[in-house]
Amino acid sequence: MNRNKVLIIIVPIVVIILLALLFAGIWYSSSLKPVSKEKSDDAIRVDIPEGSNSKTIAQILEDNDVIKSAFAMKIYIKLNNINSLKAGKYDLNNSDDLATIIGHIVNGDIADDSVKLTFIEGKNMRWLAKKISEKTNNTEDDVFSLLEDRDYIDSLIDKYWFITEDVKNEDIYYPLEGYLLPDTYVFENEDVSVQTIFNVILNYTEKYLSSYEGEIDDSGLSIHELLTLASMAELEGKSIEDREEIVGVFLNRINKGMSLGSDVTTYYAFKVDMGERDLKAKELNTENPYNTRGPNMAGKLPVGPICNPSKEAIQAAIEYKETDALYFVADKNGKVYFTKSNDEHNQMIKKLKDEGLWFTY
Repeated sequence: MNRNKVLIIIVPIVVIILLALLFAGIWYSSSLKPVSKEKSDDAIRVDIPEGSNSKTIAQILEDNDVIKSAFAMKIYIKLNNINSLKAGKYDLNNSDDLATIIGHIVNGDIADDSVKLTFIEGKNMRWLAKKISEKTNNTEDDVFSLLEDRDYIDSLIDKYWFITEDVKNEDIYYPLEGYLLPDTYVFENEDVSVQTIFNVILNYTEKYLSSYEGEIDDSGLSIHELLTLASMAELEGKSIEDREEIVGVFLNRINKGMSLGSDVTTYYAFKVDMGERDLKAKELNTENPYNTRGPNMAGKLPVGPICNPSKEAIQAAIEYKETDALYFVADKNGKVYFTKSNDEHNQMIKKLKDEGLWFTY
């Protein structure tokens, strides 16, 4: 075979090979680019199971329209010696290129489905139920139904030293009111159950109260009474110093057989949120085991806590200040004034009104 014939055969083959390499290069380069040309903030949830190899992962990404080609990804992984792809759930964006997507999986940038619940001190169970319904896949009714589950409450009494039979009083609205320590709690996802939420918070409450267990035992008061006092002090005063003396005033009045006369208990008794409106005279004078301004409440605490108090309010109840005062009143700025007699108390109210410091809605 002469030289010309050889060239006639070889040249087309070389051209075909070069064209094939060219097209392969163009295809590969194109496959590295994003599936979507338009930048999007909408992520695609991709679940990579444990034990998945690179071939399986590449196919999962292609099937979910995250990358253009599983085969191109396998080539990229081989060329770049990548061998540390991590399992998990990822929120990926198909407007990212292949290298970026692989980078997320190599780094283990797993999607965060966690739910953060921040429970504010001084809020009651109705507020708490609404917050849970807003942040998780539970309803407010789910919260209240669990609170009405006697078997569940009995299980908590068996499990936690600080939860006693007191919470089962039939006059109590919500058995765990006052027992759920306010803080920020993080849960795995929106599917968290109300029972899990309560149990996590109660574990935290137990840890905090355990540091005061000796003082609680020596106080002469039950933990239920202390939490009730703490819940009232939470809403009546702002500083820990004021709250300590407020608790002292309440105990003085109880010891003298006086009604506590605390408006915050009346609001709670009639399920009116503070700041919502003024109390009505009928409400103030209606008998209710929460209403310390109502009949037959002389020398008595409310039947239970009226909110979930802060750590500081609980501390104030346990380490209250002994005082001669029997009355207190707060101005519109939250400053509390303590007095020893009803006359002094009325004079203080008049003074605050004259000075424009009286709170009105």
